[in-house]
Amino acid sequence: MTTKHVLVSGIVQGVGYRAWARQEATRRNLTGWVRNCADGRVEALLEGEADAVDDMLNAMHQGPALAQVDRILVEEGNNDDDGPRSKHFEVT
Repeated sequence: MTTKHVLVSGIVQGVGYRAWARQEATRRNLTGWVRNCADGRVEALLEGEADAVDDMLNAMHQGPALAQVDRILVEEGNNDDDGPRSKHFEVT
């Protein structure tokens, strides 16, 4: 199992990015969360099998059809990351 903290920059708010991320993460059996940031970025915490997390990170570079992803910052996550803990992937 691995955990990654992700910040996505570009046109990622108001284009369905969070709903898309939940659908894609659920399809990959990931847990965690995704939320909008006040600065226009989208933030996520991905938890799951390393291959599934890597696959999700690759998909996040594209995002949903209306998104324009400029940059993704990925850091190792841990249990101290802010956000809800659940057995599902949540939009907050």
